[in-house]
Amino acid sequence: MANQELNAEGLNCPLPIIKAKKALKGMDVGDVLSIRATDPGSVADFAAFCNQTGNELVAQSQDGDVFTYEIKRA
Repeated sequence: MANQELNAEGLNCPLPIIKAKKALKGMDVGDVLSIRATDPGSVADFAAFCNQTGNELVAQSQDGDVFTYEIKRA
């Protein structure tokens, strides 16, 4: 279950990543951030972001045009 939610719907790269990075910075290690985005490029962006930062992409799903990601803060 997410500790915090971020709605990045309607935002294009790199804004969803920038907003997620800012939100994660204010969270405790082990907390989970849930992000909703509509940018199809966000799939690759969030995978790369987690690889680079060490945060864990614990879940990823798509419902129509909305992509949902759950990232655990490292």
